[in-house]
Amino acid sequence: MSESERSLNFLEHIIEEDLKNGFQKEALRFRFPPEPNGYLHIGHASSICLNFGLGLRYDAPVNLRFDDTNPAKEEQEYVDAIKRDVEWLGYEWDTERYASDYFQQLYDWAIFLIKEGKAYVDSQTSEEMAAQKGTPTEPGTESPFRNRTVNENLELFEGMKAGKFEEGKHVLRAKIDMKSSNMLMRDPIMYRVLHKAHHRTNTDWCIYPMYDWTHGESDYIEQVSHSLCTLEFAMHRELYDWFLDQVVDSNKVRPKQREFARRNLSHTVVSKRKLLRLVEQGVVNGWDDPRMPTISGLRRRGYTPEAIRGFADTIGIAKRDNLIDVSLLEFQVRDHLNKVAPRVMAVLDPLKVVITNYPEGEEEWLEAENNPSDASAGSRMVPFSKELYIEKADFKEEANRKFFRLKLGGEVRLKNGYIIKAESCTKDADGNIIEVQCSYDTKSKSGSGTEESLRKVKGTLHWVSIEHAIEAEVRLYDRLFTDESPDTHKDKDFMEFINPDSLEIITGYLEPSLKDAKVEDRFQFQRLGYFCVDPDSSSEKLVFNRTVGLRDSWAKIQQKD
Repeated sequence: MSESERSLNFLEHIIEEDLKNGFQKEALRFRFPPEPNGYLHIGHASSICLNFGLGLRYDAPVNLRFDDTNPAKEEQEYVDAIKRDVEWLGYEWDTERYASDYFQQLYDWAIFLIKEGKAYVDSQTSEEMAAQKGTPTEPGTESPFRNRTVNENLELFEGMKAGKFEEGKHVLRAKIDMKSSNMLMRDPIMYRVLHKAHHRTNTDWCIYPMYDWTHGESDYIEQVSHSLCTLEFAMHRELYDWFLDQVVDSNKVRPKQREFARRNLSHTVVSKRKLLRLVEQGVVNGWDDPRMPTISGLRRRGYTPEAIRGFADTIGIAKRDNLIDVSLLEFQVRDHLNKVAPRVMAVLDPLKVVITNYPEGEEEWLEAENNPSDASAGSRMVPFSKELYIEKADFKEEANRKFFRLKLGGEVRLKNGYIIKAESCTKDADGNIIEVQCSYDTKSKSGSGTEESLRKVKGTLHWVSIEHAIEAEVRLYDRLFTDESPDTHKDKDFMEFINPDSLEIITGYLEPSLKDAKVEDRFQFQRLGYFCVDPDSSSEKLVFNRTVGLRDSWAKIQQKD
């Protein structure tokens, strides 16, 4: 969809209205401000697409700013992962910024607020502060330390900065209104003492600014014009504006905070705390496990940047939180991979087929299209021989007329190859079919131009030559949770809804063209689904992850249940 074809979302309407009212287009600037305390997930992807999409729409710069004000939870690993994810999604930031870049400026402004009588050092315990904060229907009460003198506040605050006090001994609070109907305005904390090394500033600081104090002031320092946040920050806007009121210069751009709704995804959780729990308890194999909703996990599973951007564009921007069915995301990746993924043949549940009238010891190479949707994708050669693998589910001794695969006395076409007819089968001691004996029509080779090659049969099967097949580990991933909203149950822990069948590891047999496949290469295993090469692969052993099936099979399973 082109920019001219699509309608504006409500945030774009706000920007357009600002431009009509005289705001200079050249002054537009946006930002994406993640905290580096975990890996980005699909919810962040929507925010990334929103902010960077606005940058592209208005030809405006977008900053990547790390909100690194809590050294207890933040790591360089997360910084690196976030940068990698944003780049992988196809976006470029104007400047890379950190809240820690502004620690000195924020401290200087805090000193200014103390001198103006608008901030004070509180020495209550956290429990005492919580008790005097009041409730949504009852006003709070003032701290006994609220009216300390400016000099006493300055001395204590400088002592906090110098590391003279233990954690929790003192905090710096803004002096606003303990009777405000907005509890966030009831003397919010601006600084706390933390004796922990920071991933950038090491031990230079013993005090760290709180989010509400840091965020708006950082926007102002960077001259961000529109600060876009999710709905949980709507109540924070009043405080955001109050803090700006204390420092803004009328000659500079004043940032404007506006909120949009989260788009929650079914059958998953996106809370970093809960995702970390999945990692730490070994439910998944790290932040980039293909079952995780992290961008790293989706990339490893085989999702494409185009599919994720398409998903973000499809769900759009709204004013109310909503639960989006994960099948919509799966549709986007399926739709994109259908256009770009090469077709190959692989058998994941093998049944041996012997073509009895095919010459012993012979082989031939058949031409196969790489992608019928893309003529420029060309073709490849696939080996054919006397002994093949097909899927077990593609053969039955007896079947009704609606079974269009192989059955005794019946014919099917082998993809890109010949028509075969099942003559007999062999069973093991338990009665399981272990081999099917077939004959082939020697003149029915696909594309040969003979009358027999044009003969129609209702079934077409994929296959691989046993002699030439590559063995590979294939990881069949499914949804991590059985419930569509696993973290919304008040009486149950979200871990109770873990899907015990979210991963099955099997051995697959692949056509030999895949021997040189590289990590993150994506393919359609014909009739089976889309798969990609996992980083665990080596020169000795390929590992493939199932990205998504060819159809939405989950909905059918749920209907049966």
